[in-house]
Amino acid sequence: MRLQLYQVRYFLALARTLNFTQAAKQCNVTQPALTKAVQKLEEELGGALIHRERHLTQLTELGKMILPTLEKIFAAAEAVRLQARGYQKKTIAPLKIGLVPSVSAALITELLLELAKIIPDLRIDLREADANRLVAMLLDGEINAALVGDAVELPERIDRWPLFEERYVLVVSREHPMARRTVIPLQDLHEAVFLERVGCDVAGRFKQACFANHPGPKVVHRSTEERHLEQMASAGFGAMLAPEHAPRLPLLAAIPIEGDPIRREVQLLAVAGRQYSPALDAFIKVARVRDWTSALDKLRRASAPASNKDNVGKADAQGASALVQITGPSPASPCPSLSRASNRRC
Repeated sequence: MRLQLYQVRYFLALARTLNFTQAAKQCNVTQPALTKAVQKLEEELGGALIHRERHLTQLTELGKMILPTLEKIFAAAEAVRLQARGYQKKTIAPLKIGLVPSVSAALITELLLELAKIIPDLRIDLREADANRLVAMLLDGEINAALVGDAVELPERIDRWPLFEERYVLVVSREHPMARRTVIPLQDLHEAVFLERVGCDVAGRFKQACFANHPGPKVVHRSTEERHLEQMASAGFGAMLAPEHAPRLPLLAAIPIEGDPIRREVQLLAVAGRQYSPALDAFIKVARVRDWTSALDKLRRASAPASNKDNVGKADAQGASALVQITGPSPASPCPSLSRASNRRC
């Protein structure tokens, strides 16, 4: 099988737009040239990739199945091309990334290490702020990209790529009575004392999901800093809600909540239409094709106590839902520059 990269690029454009005219325009070729390239790709793969019915264009089952693989092939080829075109030059490559407080930097450290291998003079600048502030920083050019949760309204100028979905868990001291549970029943939350991060992006959903017919969680202590709340939880001041991927102090235990009532989708954001630096271009490409299931499982195991690392999935086996559900990268833009997704949810 001899796949040509331009054929893959044209097909990815078509998969994203589902319109031959728009896809050809994006790739700066004529519509007949794009159609011919896609047909050749179909011949190589042994089946139709596109349903053509008058003005309605849809992916076939084969097209849907092969799309993620072709996206990864194209992203990898682009990374190699960028490396060959100048990543070995000794020039400073700044990369400014914003994180909401509930997204730990541990989530992207391995990804950044991968980039550092091909960008020798990479300079990383991490900023933390709430989602609305990060969006403003993106638009003002203070940061290049941001990782946020799903509870945020995005302006049209912001592109988003869903990366993964994860659940929130209850975090308590290992001496707390609830620490011995494998799953926390919802009714037990009604009597718990909670520590709350000021401006928490899931606090409203937590109250609605777990305290619908109850006055609400008993919040006694608050802080603007997650690490301060962890210290207080370690000392036994109360329980806190946290995403399961987040690293924790050794004295803390994370227990799933019955039915996993609180889940969130982590998204990668960047400004639409803005020219990306090679460092940002590579960061988004690598983030979108990353195996987040494995990455999150590794973080979860690293947070488990030494005596429990072999049994870290015990709660899941007793009825709790899986750690993450990959939402998958949105269809990649096929043009040489970095792909961009719309703000619409699939």
